Amino acid sequence: MTDKMTWAEKALEQGKGVLRLAPVWVSRSFCRPGKRIKLHPDDYYALGADRGGIDERWFSSATWAENGPKTAEDEGLSYIVADGKKRILLRDAVELLGAEIIGEHLYKKYGRWPMFSKFFDNAGPLPHHIHHRDEHAKRVGAAGKPEMYFYPSQLNNHGGEFPFTFFGFNPETSKEQVLDALKNFTKGDNKLLDLSRAYKLVLDTGYDVLPGVMHAPGSLCTYEPQFASDVYAMYQSVLMNGQVLEEDLLWKNCPEEEKGNYEYLLEVIDWDMNVDPDFHKNRFMAPKLVRPVEEMEDEGYREEWICYKSDVVCAKRLMVYPGRSVTVRDAAAYGTICIQGKGRFGEFDMESPAQIRYGQLTNDEFFVTERAAREGIRITNSSDCDNLVILKHFSENPELPAEEGA
Repeated sequence: MTDKMTWAEKALEQGKGVLRLAPVWVSRSFCRPGKRIKLHPDDYYALGADRGGIDERWFSSATWAENGPKTAEDEGLSYIVADGKKRILLRDAVELLGAEIIGEHLYKKYGRWPMFSKFFDNAGPLPHHIHHRDEHAKRVGAAGKPEMYFYPSQLNNHGGEFPFTFFGFNPETSKEQVLDALKNFTKGDNKLLDLSRAYKLVLDTGYDVLPGVMHAPGSLCTYEPQFASDVYAMYQSVLMNGQVLEEDLLWKNCPEEEKGNYEYLLEVIDWDMNVDPDFHKNRFMAPKLVRPVEEMEDEGYREEWICYKSDVVCAKRLMVYPGRSVTVRDAAAYGTICIQGKGRFGEFDMESPAQIRYGQLTNDEFFVTERAAREGIRITNSSDCDNLVILKHFSENPELPAEEGA
């Protein structure tokens, strides 16, 4: 039996189906840290100034982060902790144990854990950019990237420089206008945002962002459950603060034979979705109760769906009240991140740290196997005054509520 298999099985046994995960920090060369994800102030440039600041923490990730030639082979990948040390990648454990970790349905369908989540924490807005649909992502050996946004109040004591997000284009926008902007990428500000509209971001709500939808995320710290892919291309050339983007980001994840073909960049855009006059109505998400609130509060907790408009990725928020214990059952495997309070999560201590050093282990992140999820996790809030708040990210969950009008 290999060492990896030994540690995978030992971790499952120790946690009775719950895996403790180590923090995963990811930098982006085009980003500036908003410094709200609890990393020590001295460590936001721990990967080196040329790599950019750390403005992302990834959760339950079996997805490699595509960050250029200096990207480490395990960058973006979650490690399982056993006996107090990082022992094996979650990706490798799923390859070895398959359905025992993620369930028969997901393993047969994908052969891997097909999602991850992250905290995205930028000081200012991002460029108007796009994540490719499957048909275009496949041309570079990748998958399309649906993602969803939720803005936790616990991580947003300030809104950053621009807490508004641009989505899509104004309904009257023509393809010729967008094509002209793309062709002007290297000529200064290509004025792409002139064709779009911004939405004020509201704490504890979110949006569903499908592949092919243009978006320029604002400066709230964002929880982002998404499909297991890291494809994107930046279509805006100059940001509001004067930051200029390199042209290679315009052609990122573009097939070699299409580079220089601006019509191809236009083709990547899902046009109908981007000019939808009811974009907010169709893509905005306010929390939805999992059960009648009176039933949950009698048992000492409150749980809500917070990301629910995608059929391949979804998320819940669980709040356990002070001094209460509850057994929570779910129909699918999931990852968790604790964002407030302390207590017990199954066999483990759970706490949301005030500050984390780069490389330090924490007790705030776990992965729950399908079997353990179905049997139920006993969760205890050990505080007599503070709520225990946990975000839970799933791939496919058969309990996902049907959308009205669907």
